[in-house]
Amino acid sequence: MAFDIDMIKGVYANMAERVDKAREIVGKPLTLSEKILYSHLWDGNPTTAFKRGKDYVDFAPDRIACQDATAQMALLQFMQAGKKKVAVPTTVHCDHLIQAKSGAVKDLKAANSTSAEVFDFLESVSNKYGIGFWKPGAGIIHQVVLENYAFPGGMMIGTDSHTVNAGGLGMVAIGVGGADAVDVMAGMAWELKFPKLIGVKLTGNISGWTSAKDVILKVAGILTVKGGTGAIIEYFGEGAKNLSCTGKGTICNMGAEVGATTSTFGYDDSMERYLRATDRNEVADEANKIREYLTADDEVYANPEQYFDQVIEINLDELKPHLNGPFTPDLATPVGELGVKARENGWPINVDWGLIGSCTNSSYEDLTRAASIAKQAITKKIKPKSDFGINPGSEQIRYTAERDGLLQIFEDLGATVFTNACGPCIGQWDRSDLKGDEKNTIVHSFNRNFSKRADGNPNTHAFVGSPEMVAAIAISGKLDFDPMNDTLINEDGEEVKLDEPMGIELPIKGFEVEDAGYLEPIEDGSGVEVKVSPESERLQLLTPFEPIQPEEMQGVKLLIKAFGKCTTDHISMAGPWLRFRGHLDNIANNTLIGAVNAFNKKTNFIKNQLTGEYGGVPDVQREYKAKGIKTIVVGDHNYGEGSSREHAAMQPRHLGVAAVLVKSFARIHETNLKKQGMLALTFANESDYDLIQEDDTFNFVDIANFAPDVPLTIEVVHADGSKDTIKANHTYNDAQIGWFKEGSALNVIKRENAA
Repeated sequence: MAFDIDMIKGVYANMAERVDKAREIVGKPLTLSEKILYSHLWDGNPTTAFKRGKDYVDFAPDRIACQDATAQMALLQFMQAGKKKVAVPTTVHCDHLIQAKSGAVKDLKAANSTSAEVFDFLESVSNKYGIGFWKPGAGIIHQVVLENYAFPGGMMIGTDSHTVNAGGLGMVAIGVGGADAVDVMAGMAWELKFPKLIGVKLTGNISGWTSAKDVILKVAGILTVKGGTGAIIEYFGEGAKNLSCTGKGTICNMGAEVGATTSTFGYDDSMERYLRATDRNEVADEANKIREYLTADDEVYANPEQYFDQVIEINLDELKPHLNGPFTPDLATPVGELGVKARENGWPINVDWGLIGSCTNSSYEDLTRAASIAKQAITKKIKPKSDFGINPGSEQIRYTAERDGLLQIFEDLGATVFTNACGPCIGQWDRSDLKGDEKNTIVHSFNRNFSKRADGNPNTHAFVGSPEMVAAIAISGKLDFDPMNDTLINEDGEEVKLDEPMGIELPIKGFEVEDAGYLEPIEDGSGVEVKVSPESERLQLLTPFEPIQPEEMQGVKLLIKAFGKCTTDHISMAGPWLRFRGHLDNIANNTLIGAVNAFNKKTNFIKNQLTGEYGGVPDVQREYKAKGIKTIVVGDHNYGEGSSREHAAMQPRHLGVAAVLVKSFARIHETNLKKQGMLALTFANESDYDLIQEDDTFNFVDIANFAPDVPLTIEVVHADGSKDTIKANHTYNDAQIGWFKEGSALNVIKRENAA
């Protein structure tokens, strides 16, 4: 069934006219990314040629998707917006709050019990405001979106950084914070700086052990975790057409790991096949009518250097399988070279777990390729040396895979099939085989491998690979195993070699499901009551933030100077803290507890300038708040990379942090800080980071004159009375300065809706 087909037809009805007009205004052929952007302008037909990386532009996304962990705060904010119904098609997907432990049935039952209050809230608030609701167990948000909602040429935003997965079906799909989603839910424009464009030309064809996952693992090694910041990555070439639709989704999904705004592919036969296989013939028929508008103009791909800001070329015939890691997804190593590197760095060679699934690699094709390796282990009598965990991407995938015998293969190998949910990928894993901080290695087909992410252990070395490579490595139990060249000893003492994986792009018998897990909202939700208990530890109605006054920006204390990588996981951890995602004050107790203090290289141990004693970051910050003292956080490069979770901005704001000053930001986090009425600043001179001392106080000298394109002057007063004056750059425009002056973007929305 095609959801929202009238909306899709409306997008396609306007596309040709808007793209033709944009081409005329820009004065040259257009990339696919530009076609989608210019056809989704808030004001309709284009009138201006926008400058990439410079101009802020108002867009009109077609739809919104939210997962349960972020939906709580997004919908708590939307409840304050004064609207009776969401303005665009919106869905909520319950996939983050299910812990992987014993297996699908027991784990889902446990989640429905422990998180009943949250699920009931999300179901009721969705029903009230016209939001489609996907029940716990229905599947991982991005796989469900790809199967049901994504469409070529569309634009969507989602409150999860891996919303970009939908680029596999030719969308411009972008991860945002909940406040951005609230704007669009409330019928307002969504603002984005017009992205730069990176073109990736793929030639040849993947074969053997190489997979679509290896494309993005290679790209991550080239671009690093911040090389795609502020850009859309557009893949093209014969190699791109040779990839399956879900393979394209995998590549786009991990584009979040290089900081890209999103990634996308032009509409082609593989996308049409996928649309038809997922019961969306009508969407495919409509897309075929404007096929030339759903990919770049021919001249662009013929001469990409003239149209993209950067061009990367990868020959798929020569691409080798990779394992990326540990601790960062851009540390790329071809499989055959990993053993030497591991020994040089002291990484544990023995592999304890192989985890297959997540939003990145949980399609039917992924499971068939991994199952083909697992089946060989059974038939060739190879006893796996590592534990196995499997997370199917959706109930439709799980049901079809079970029907076709794929899950039985994994179970025969001793694997645990977890719920159709995120599980270990986002720290929802009750791992019973290790305790404390024991040094160990795991391999998985997920997207992120930051320290502590999967199991909370800072010494778990996690490596990212394709599902089939994860299966092979886990069967061998050795990180340095190369299935292309190495052999294994089976139970009969024989030397055996694994054959190349075999995959099936789409199920031969078609997809099948009994209960997909979807609940349609009622037409008129005005009578639905959304209850939030004042005594709840899980949910808390929001109180609007008060504007930060200019006089409060004098005498600002340093809270923490973060050293090195500081992701949103460091600022607001997931795992066991997910249970508090709907209660701002409770989850604020994890604020910045993972950030490394530059002055002592410890986590959650900072100096309290009021007492001279050391304590946890949230505890010290609450003391400052009680005394009415604003604080500042200082950070390094790519501050706030990773998840789109706006809690990493809302928590510091709630506790009294007024400004964040860093060398550079990840895009989503910078926007989230702005939305919550804070100052998001960068050092005009990066070396000034070194000037900041532990007892510093900051005076924002000219904050009263805060204006676009004008750096702020900050006087840094040291404990001995000496001072340094530094300049801080910012990217605020007039509207964003308005958010700061009114306390938050939500305050602006409430005022405008009340007018």
